[in-house]
Amino acid sequence: MTDRAFAPTLALHLGVIAVLAVLQFVLPDYHHGLLARIMVLAIFAMGYNLLFGYVGLLSLGHAMFFSAGLYGAGLPVFHLGWGVPAAFAAGIAAGGLLALLVGVLVLRTTGVAFMIVTMMFAQAFYLAILYFAPWTKGSEGFVLPQAARAIDIAGARWDLTSPSMRYWTALLLFSAVLALTLYVARSPYGRVLVAIRENEERTRMLGYDTFATKLLAVVLSGAICAASGAAYVLIFGYAGSTLASIQYSILPLLWVLLGGAATTLGPLLGTVFMYYVIDVASGYTTAWLLIVGIVLILLVLFFPRGVLGTIRERWVPWLP
Repeated sequence: MTDRAFAPTLALHLGVIAVLAVLQFVLPDYHHGLLARIMVLAIFAMGYNLLFGYVGLLSLGHAMFFSAGLYGAGLPVFHLGWGVPAAFAAGIAAGGLLALLVGVLVLRTTGVAFMIVTMMFAQAFYLAILYFAPWTKGSEGFVLPQAARAIDIAGARWDLTSPSMRYWTALLLFSAVLALTLYVARSPYGRVLVAIRENEERTRMLGYDTFATKLLAVVLSGAICAASGAAYVLIFGYAGSTLASIQYSILPLLWVLLGGAATTLGPLLGTVFMYYVIDVASGYTTAWLLIVGIVLILLVLFFPRGVLGTIRERWVPWLP
């Protein structure tokens, strides 16, 4: 992307953040809380998009990294009384370290084997959560005390149990991860990731260490997903094994495919779209899954590269 094309790109991203900030003041309570949750889960989708969209690695195990952040942040608060900043850092560290260990092993596979092995690791992590139920509370989960979900900053109290504080925290974290994603996408490293996706053998012949490059992408992806999980438990106060199930490995894939893989704003668009289609459809009929399925089929037919991916391909080539 040229510097000339970066100006509208930057304006678009700042505009999206500004719109989300304004919505804080105009949304009714229900949608206010829902959008805060969507922003946190969109971070999860952005982490997944880094690996799937830019590197072309289809993982079915990213719920493992999300839940590593979830429990890595939640358990120290619940059992040890840690503060929010230390717990958040612990959650990211847990996800990043797990991604490093898993990445060293799974990157020895490719294609369908990579997908299956990541799913097996995620399932093992899910079963471990159930096995250590005396600490993790298993499928029942645990709720963080309200008093523990607050930060004292220079005499001021940032209380994550407050709806407005939850929204601002989610927006702040979302904005930071969006900026990171945009930076990676435009950087020389991001271009190497795309080169690996398109032709790994040729990229290796050009002198790049493709294994190390992909491993770093796995660690970054895992750390971002863990940040989403850590933010989820600290902002909304709940952790349970359901959030580590295979469903939460499929959902970010679906969100990214709908919004547009290898686009910086696609994960947000896909997450918003899916949440509201399900919310509206379930309000009208018990057969809401049928409506969701029809909508997804229509989107795939008319937007084969996702909404933003197709728009970029056909009309707006400067979209990142």
